Amino acid sequence: MQVKFCGLTRIDDVQRALSLGVDALGLVFYPPSPRAVTAEQALPLVQAIPAFVSIVALVVNMDEAELVALVSKVPFDVIQFHGDETPADCQRLASTVNKRWIKALRIDKQTQNLADIQALIQAYASAGASSILLDAYQQQAYGGTGERFDWSLIPEGSKLPIILAGGLTPENVADTLSLPIVAVDVSGGIEAAKGIKDGDKMAAFIKAVKRDRWQS
Repeated sequence: MQVKFCGLTRIDDVQRALSLGVDALGLVFYPPSPRAVTAEQALPLVQAIPAFVSIVALVVNMDEAELVALVSKVPFDVIQFHGDETPADCQRLASTVNKRWIKALRIDKQTQNLADIQALIQAYASAGASSILLDAYQQQAYGGTGERFDWSLIPEGSKLPIILAGGLTPENVADTLSLPIVAVDVSGGIEAAKGIKDGDKMAAFIKAVKRDRWQS
């Protein structure tokens, strides 16, 4: 199981995450988010991240000109489309800047079932997504809500590797280890305040996921 910490805003938090062996770090380029960073703020964070740790840029309904400008200023590895982008939108935007990409789907139990979710995953797979991220739906927010969706809606045999987000904490993340997913993505569950990570919570989260490594 791989681990992504998202919503990093401070160099100390980046360094702590790296010392714990996190697999990927997410930077939020969505100004309404309390965890958002500008390209200028992101640059020193990125410069502290060594090779072989993935840098993920989270964007929400960003237009092509903005994305091109971001890529020209901040070196990152993967785009995380976290808004209302269609498969065609993601394919076009990612191709423009020649980046691998993942798409976040916000799961709403009231209007979606397994067949709906599998169809969406298939559509993004056909458009070239590298993975799909499943998060909790909330009408007023594009992720980062700290809410958990019904995990029974995670499909088996997905066309894309699944990353799980939404309401994960050091206390419940061990429950994900038997799910058909390849990675977990956490933000609020390891924070002291929005955008400010808690070192002890980060360590407890990693320990819960990567138990074999910590016990060896």
